[in-house]
This record gives sequence, structure tokens and C-alpha cells, in this order.
Amino acid sequence: MIFVALATAPAAIEAQWTTEWSYDGVRGPAHWAALDPAYAACNGKEQSPIDIRSAEKAVLPGLRFEYRTLPLKYLINNGHAIRVNYHGSGDFLIAQGERYQLTQFHFHRPSEELIQGKRFAMVIHLMHESSGGNSAGVAVLLKAGRRNATIQQILDHLPQVAGSEHEVPGVEIDPASLLPSNLDYYTYMGSQTAPPCTESVVWFVLKTPIEISPPQIAAFARVYSHNVRPVQPLNGRIVKENQ
Repeated sequence: MIFVALATAPAAIEAQWTTEWSYDGVRGPAHWAALDPAYAACNGKEQSPIDIRSAEKAVLPGLRFEYRTLPLKYLINNGHAIRVNYHGSGDFLIAQGERYQLTQFHFHRPSEELIQGKRFAMVIHLMHESSGGNSAGVAVLLKAGRRNATIQQILDHLPQVAGSEHEVPGVEIDPASLLPSNLDYYTYMGSQTAPPCTESVVWFVLKTPIEISPPQIAAFARVYSHNVRPVQPLNGRIVKENQ
């Protein structure tokens, strides 16, 4: 895994975290809460990711995505993940009566979420925020299979080292193409999966994975071989699934 010390990192990366952290070692997940008072929530009671082993069936509203094809303007290797940022793009998730704007999506290898103890090859986290400051994450699981054309557009311009966000001229991305056709989901209240581990994030974990080819998985692995937080205890939380 590539790790960038914030003392020498570009300003665009340094601004994201007050204190450097990692996925292993003395700055790994077991120590996040002690690294900085701003990371205290990492020891909270509603943390993510989780292993979804049982879920309460419920009549839940469907998810609606109002995503558009836009130029790939804000691609970044932020020192911990490959991410595509959005700055007021007008792409929205409508869920449970609330409207959330897409702020960014990023990749983890392997998946952070588990389903019945099973971990998938990778996961995409599409992160959203409402006008009232509420947060929603959508987890799209990835399994080995066919080549993914949209992901390949990112891989063709993959930043191998950490740096500032940059535009990729001539490339357009439709985040809707990263969604499965079946939008059935699990949902629960959780957190960001990296420092500062802010809670009160409503998560929607899509049940149906999309495919990514083994060479594409390997391309991510050459940059980040394991950027995954361990699963967190439920602490009495209820996971629901739509029926």
C-alpha cells in the first residue's frame, strides 16, 4: 500500500485529514481514535463497515438515482484510495424521502462490507450529502467477471502516486453505469469508514454486485493492495432489507 505522510503531502491531500493515518501498523484502524481528538468517533457505537448476516425484511421505498454523464474533472489518488470528486454537479440520490447530492465515489480492495461473512473482490462507495447536512453512502459490490468499461476509463488515467485532483480531458463518466440493474438493498445507520469516522451516515448496500475483470482488479491492487477497515460490531443496530 502507498502511504503519504501529511507533513510532505500536497495541500489538496493535507486538507482532508488533520493527522496522518494508515490501514495497518501503529497508525492502523485499532489506533485511529487515539491519533487525534477529531477521530474520536472511530471508537463510536455506530461504525462501518459491517458484516450483514441477518436483516429485517421491511417495506422500504426504492432508491432513485438522478445521475448524469459529465466530464471527469476531479480524479485523485488521495493517499488512501482512488477517488472521483464532484463539486456541485447536480447528481442526486433520492432515498427515504430525502434528496442527497453526490459528492464523490471511491474504491476499496477488497470490499469493506461482508454479506453472510463473504467479502467481495472490491467495492465502490458513492457518497452523498443532503442540503440539511445528512449523509448517505451507497455501496456497490464488485465481483470478478467481465471487463467494466466505465471503470476502465478511470484505470486508463489511474494516478499511481498521491497528488492533487486533476481533470482528464476528453473523458466523460456516468456514475449510473456503476450501478446494477437490480437496486434491492440492505440499509443501516453507520459511519464513514475512514477517519474521522463520522457517524449518522445512512448506508444502502446494494445486494446485486457488478462485474470487474481480474486484470482491472490487479490494476487497483498495484496502487492499493488492501485499503480496508475491519468490520465493526453492530452494537444492537438493526439492518433492514427491502422486500
